[in-house]
Parts: sequence; C-alpha cells; structure tokens
Amino acid sequence: MAEIKKLTQTQIIKELAETTEIPNKTAKFFLESFSALAIRETKKNGVFVIPGIGRLVRADRKARIGRNPATGEAIKIPAKKVVKFRIAKSVKDAIVPPKKTAAK
Repeated sequence: MAEIKKLTQTQIIKELAETTEIPNKTAKFFLESFSALAIRETKKNGVFVIPGIGRLVRADRKARIGRNPATGEAIKIPAKKVVKFRIAKSVKDAIVPPKKTAAK
C-alpha cells in the first residue's frame, strides 16, 4: 500500500501565504487565531460552523455498559462529552461524487 502524504502545518501556512499573497507570519497567525476561535466557540455554544467545509459539534454521550474485549467482562463506561466534525454535503460530494442512480 502506498504511503499517504499529509500536509504539515508549515506546508499549509506556506500554501495559504502564497495563494493570498501575505507573509508566512500573517498566515500562521491567522491559522492559530482561527483554531483558537473554533475551540472557544465550540466550548461556549456547542457548535462552530466553518463555512463551506462543515461544523464542529460538541455532543453528550450517555453512560453505558460495554465489554472488555480481552476478558469479556462487562464494564461501565461513564457519560462524557465528545467533539464531532460534520462535513458539509457540498464538500462530501466534491471529494466523493454521489453515485448516479440507474434510470428506469
């Protein structure tokens, strides 16, 4: 299987700086500020919308009974808060085009 190449933070900053014609320092400051804003708003309101991409959503998970896979013993999993990312339909369709339905 081929190794997947991921963009590093430095590469993302460089790309943003080049496409918007701003210095790398400004692009880095923007990215850090945007991340801090997303975290702050998700904590405060439970949701942060990134226009054209998707939304960060804080969700509550209920307490439940699970199983230890090694021993099969029942264990209690406590309730907790989790963060989910819900991708926008337009982004999903752009990355993975919807299947065309067969015409009758």
